[in-house]
Amino acid sequence: MPFRLMSPVKIDAETRYPVIVSLHGGGGRGTDNMRQLRGWNQRLAEANRRAEYPCYVLALQTERHWDADHLAAIKEIIAKLPSVDRNRIYILGHSMGGHGTYSLLQLDPGYFAAAGSSAGTGLSTTDEFIDVSLIKDIPIWAFHGDQDPRCPYEGGLKLFTQMVKAGGNLKFTTWAGDKHGGPVAEKMITGSDNGRTLMSSERCDPEPEFMKWLFAQSLTYR
Repeated sequence: MPFRLMSPVKIDAETRYPVIVSLHGGGGRGTDNMRQLRGWNQRLAEANRRAEYPCYVLALQTERHWDADHLAAIKEIIAKLPSVDRNRIYILGHSMGGHGTYSLLQLDPGYFAAAGSSAGTGLSTTDEFIDVSLIKDIPIWAFHGDQDPRCPYEGGLKLFTQMVKAGGNLKFTTWAGDKHGGPVAEKMITGSDNGRTLMSSERCDPEPEFMKWLFAQSLTYR
């Protein structure tokens, strides 16, 4: 499976670094090992962000929906990286990758310390395929444009409602007036003044900046 890996600018053998796993949407599908690098991956590669949040970024590429085989490959790659903080492995995705984020979380709820999902509902149009009881304890921050025609906003809202009922740890940001495209995914990293955030329970970390929130999450805190 093609993948690109961005390492910390300088690795200190005495330091342990988080890993961000990046799942592309439908527009990134292929085998060229390039198309998956659009959107928030470019924001993560900016010099100031790399300096403030040193980490590995693992951007894989697939031709199909994210599944258990991809999770196995992710674990194999990360296991070989030096100086990794095993308690701070994170996963992000947009659209197909947003759905995939929920799918991989459900497959192994104890592997990832936190997740960010953009335009990913975790629900099909008719039947639920994510068991909220399996992922409710994982810190998740979900983002969705309220005018999204491809991954309907109502699906994201429905998942948030289920997490409220379950007392889950999900923050849900609505981008007012936004649709589905790449700039929406980038806002997960950069933030925007057209967002409104709800929290599923008092368990949610109220930190308003995504990257600060993400890097504060650890398996040791659950």
